Amino acid sequence: MTDAQRTLSQFICHSAYRDLPGPLVEKAKRHLLDTLGAALAGANADLTQRCLRALQTCEAPGPSAIWGSAGGLSPRNAALVNGVASHALELDDAGGCDHSGAVVVPAMLAVLPLCDPMPNGQELIHAMVLGYDIARRVLEACGGYSPHNEAGWHSTGTCGVFGAAAACARLLKLDESQTVSALGLAASMSGGLWAFIHDGTDSKKLHAGRPAEGGVLAALLARQGVTGPGQVFEDVWGGFFKTLAGHSAQPQALTEDLGQVWKLARCSIKPYAACRGTHSGIDAIGDLLGQLNVGAEDVESIDINASAFLVGMCSGVDTRTLAAAQMSLPYALAVRCLRGHAGLDAYEEHERRSPRILDFMSRIQMHTNHELAALDEPFVTLHTRDGRQATRQVKTPLGGPLNPVSDAQLLEKFQSLAGRALPATQVGQLADLCLNLEQEQNLQPLLDLLRFT
Repeated sequence: MTDAQRTLSQFICHSAYRDLPGPLVEKAKRHLLDTLGAALAGANADLTQRCLRALQTCEAPGPSAIWGSAGGLSPRNAALVNGVASHALELDDAGGCDHSGAVVVPAMLAVLPLCDPMPNGQELIHAMVLGYDIARRVLEACGGYSPHNEAGWHSTGTCGVFGAAAACARLLKLDESQTVSALGLAASMSGGLWAFIHDGTDSKKLHAGRPAEGGVLAALLARQGVTGPGQVFEDVWGGFFKTLAGHSAQPQALTEDLGQVWKLARCSIKPYAACRGTHSGIDAIGDLLGQLNVGAEDVESIDINASAFLVGMCSGVDTRTLAAAQMSLPYALAVRCLRGHAGLDAYEEHERRSPRILDFMSRIQMHTNHELAALDEPFVTLHTRDGRQATRQVKTPLGGPLNPVSDAQLLEKFQSLAGRALPATQVGQLADLCLNLEQEQNLQPLLDLLRFT
């Protein structure tokens, strides 16, 4: 067993809620609310429903709720479906593993019916913070987002499973040895490739559901004495870093400042229904329209100078599928100019097929700036029909930890999304419960409020 794996397991088992800074607790509640809103909006998405039907054909109803419905499945399959729903519309949080909420929250809530006694609100917050922390630490130990994702791995799938396993291990009260096994088993359930970027297929959304499922399964197996390898973070053949991050690994990041620097603090809440890589550009074009006092009809062209990584990830112009459109920076800027926003309504099929939007996209060009690091935000230049131009780079887009959405914006987002699946009264009760979660002694009302009754 590696020292890192043992140290992480001890931390998962023995750290305490009282160790969490007050602002971190508040942030955790905001991210829980935000994830549940994204998931409820995604519950009726076509992909989520297809996944649900596929699983319902092979198992009987189970104890874990399928959010936004009256039904339930086994904990592992409920985690999968709710994870897909959480990420289905690209409205879940970012900056963790990368999409930590869509992995950790579905996994945690899926195992609650198996916990005896049922955890209270403080215990759920603590498990959630641990899940975010471990998932991000694994990604940083891979060398960070850029090298890991540039190598073709989608970090939500590859690293998120460790966070899900950690959160479930804590809620299920696994001991140190079992938690070591849960992390070791999670390593063999890791996966997720960026191949979807070339044709806008559905697999990206599975990269939230599958690690949520894998984390649940790893913890449940470990609880029954199934052993997992104790050297997954060691520099050995078959180890996680040697296999997935052979040239970029920084294994010391696994435990550096453990319990002092909390990784949830760096996460973002999305104000837009698109890949986080598009958000700076969306903010920039909004600023430029205001600065030059022009509307979409006054725009001659838009140039985007971006890193090679962002160009490779977000320069697509195929909008036939929702997944492809949500990864497209040209589409995001077009709807921001023409519709005034890049919210969920701007990504409906009739919008994606709109000749006006497609024509506007033809005036937007992306260019690679090799002086920009992979995660540097792009420079956006707007050219007007009367010959003026201006350039803007937004280094801290709305929703990030240095430019957070307000409480009112968060609540408005949650209500608009959750209201797609649940009655308004239930949506309000769910919001109140999440925002006062540390006071809850029984989490059954949380699970009940997520069901459509």
